[in-house]
Amino acid sequence: MQDQATEVTAAGIARLAGVGRAAVSNWRRRHADFPKPVGGTETSPSFALAEVEAWLRKQGKLAEVPLRERVWQQLAGHPEGPLTALVHAGCALLLIHERPTVWLAASAGSDERLARLLPGALTQALTPRLGELTGALLPGVGAPDDVNTPDDSQAADRGPTAAGVNTEPTTPGVNTTPGGPDSGASTGDTATHTGAPAATTGAPAAHTGTPAADTPPPLLPSVPLLRGAAELAAEAGARQAFEFLLGRHLDANPRQYTLTPSELAALMADLAGPARTVLDPACGTGALLRAVDTRPEQWLYAQDSAPDLAVLTALRLALHSRAGVRTAAGDTLRADAFPELRADAVLCHPPFNERNWGHDELAYDPRWEYGFPARTESELAWVQHALARLTDGGTAVLLMPPAAASRRSGRRIRADLLRRGALRAVLALPVGAAPPYNIPLHLWVLRRPERNPASPEVLLMDTGRFAGEGRGGPDWAAVRDAVLDAWRAFTRAGRLAERPGLARSVPVIELLDDDVDLAPARHLPPPAVADGAEQLAAVRERLGETLRLTADLTPPAAAPAPPVRRPLTTIGELARAGALVMRAGGNGGHARLPVLTDTDVLSASAPSGTLPESDEEAVLTEPGDVVVPVLGGGSVARVIEEATAGAALGRNLVLLRPDPTALDPWFLAGFLRGTANNRQASSYASTATRLDVRRLQLPRLPLAEQRRYGARFHALDEFERALRLASRLGDHLVRGMYDGLTDGTVAPD
Repeated sequence: MQDQATEVTAAGIARLAGVGRAAVSNWRRRHADFPKPVGGTETSPSFALAEVEAWLRKQGKLAEVPLRERVWQQLAGHPEGPLTALVHAGCALLLIHERPTVWLAASAGSDERLARLLPGALTQALTPRLGELTGALLPGVGAPDDVNTPDDSQAADRGPTAAGVNTEPTTPGVNTTPGGPDSGASTGDTATHTGAPAATTGAPAAHTGTPAADTPPPLLPSVPLLRGAAELAAEAGARQAFEFLLGRHLDANPRQYTLTPSELAALMADLAGPARTVLDPACGTGALLRAVDTRPEQWLYAQDSAPDLAVLTALRLALHSRAGVRTAAGDTLRADAFPELRADAVLCHPPFNERNWGHDELAYDPRWEYGFPARTESELAWVQHALARLTDGGTAVLLMPPAAASRRSGRRIRADLLRRGALRAVLALPVGAAPPYNIPLHLWVLRRPERNPASPEVLLMDTGRFAGEGRGGPDWAAVRDAVLDAWRAFTRAGRLAERPGLARSVPVIELLDDDVDLAPARHLPPPAVADGAEQLAAVRERLGETLRLTADLTPPAAAPAPPVRRPLTTIGELARAGALVMRAGGNGGHARLPVLTDTDVLSASAPSGTLPESDEEAVLTEPGDVVVPVLGGGSVARVIEEATAGAALGRNLVLLRPDPTALDPWFLAGFLRGTANNRQASSYASTATRLDVRRLQLPRLPLAEQRRYGARFHALDEFERALRLASRLGDHLVRGMYDGLTDGTVAPD
């Protein structure tokens, strides 16, 4: 079986069986028939997925591998690596999405037949959507003799237009030559080119024609994965299946990718406004272009220095919308793939603090209309590249490090951007909006100046007040509402009435000093302080009430009791007996659902997280559920109440749903918090502690006795919450007093 080629690590086996890695190590030592390693290293071996499945099922440790987990393990253990596997899966899903009858005809036979038919079928389906990028996606792309099944030939005869794909724009005055800008067609000095340029990915040229009969088709190792991906698509849709696999890959390799959060991407797309042609010159995984509202006859252009990311972006965008998609691989600043493009909008999350961006080679590049960037100002090179690719009046939105607004080496370029009306707004985001999460990044909004006089004012805004606590991220709804309201008011009138502590429009002349410092916080008036003392008085009064409540909730003196040994059971045994249901947090869900994160559970705060958008069925909390974090080594368990019910369960959390006729939830949560209980159920790696929830213990007690314990545990929880609130109010009062005394709004006596 070709599935035998798929390998899985010990961590993957643990996920399949729902146990910790320590359990897998124990199985290897205790069971002589445990599958032998087939790859990997001595310290990190890998095993054949099919052999592992069979062994787990034989041992009664696995009834059936969930489809999503099976497909993910096939992708993660692919012999050519997960990235290649992800590309192959994406191509098959796009074929299923575009021409399902072709997929059905090709997949009806053997694995080898499917592997031989796929290249030709993919050529027909992908080329209208992705142009010449298709040749770099897969080995063996060609047109085998037997690919034209009746359904297939009909689909081919219909062509891209019949499939609902507009392969070329038809707007008058726009270059519609299939060769795109490189064809030499032009409409004058200010022509807008939005054709489909040949895209390159840096990959070797694809082989054409049918493989020799005695040579295994190159796609044969991927066929089990592709069939599994097709099953996923039948359940949730091709787009959602690809988003699930891509999201799992990104989660499994967090240090390899710098991601743009979906909320930030949506905000940047809204700032840019409606656009028919959109460019992202540093596309990464395509999050920014995916956030763009779909429009008729729309074209999306993307480039990235990593060929794999350019390909994944192309597949993701083609699955997401009916827009024309053109992506390319290569260093954008040194080798721009779209030199003649004039887009309506540019969205960009460029790499920060790059020294080797091409300073020496690009000294006389025509893109530097506003000045030649210093070696330390790579971000200003990206700003000018974005402006150079805009049509007159087009908008660019870039995510920038805060230092770019104030470094002395960039002051001349910033000054020229202001004088000529190109820079329209600098918006400071809250801490935690995007990586690196420890600094407040900026959004720069630019417009390519038209012949009209430049606007004499620029919008400066600081949304730091909307920062969230811990790792939950900012209050995106508040950030979005505040930013878009201020930006739209500013664009309508050319100026904005002062909003203390939040936003103001500043005359350009005020900013053109020796530093040209555009950091919003340095130019905004302080927050309204007329009622500052009254607010502090209200905080002080609430703190007093909370401290009195805390005193009332303080537990009574502990009554001594002799040690008692009670019969114990484990969570795993209770789950097998049906006394509770155990569910793990998901990796995707509906975009607008609030997500309960492990940080929220640890801090007893409201749901604050997000999950990648997909049609995966999220695990939703209900009143009476008990939620337990599995990382970090803390003794924490939270009972879900009405205020938190309905949130999706985030990663690194396990939900226990007790049968109310058998288990009291507060009794369950209380005993799960025992320090000794957590210690015996934890496993330890070099840098983290992981809790095996199945091994947590609690005593076997009648329901009436459980409720006695539960009432005491509930009272302790209320006391703990009051202590947390008192701590937060105390911090607020102290900060407010310091601020009031230093800015003169509070008298010292």
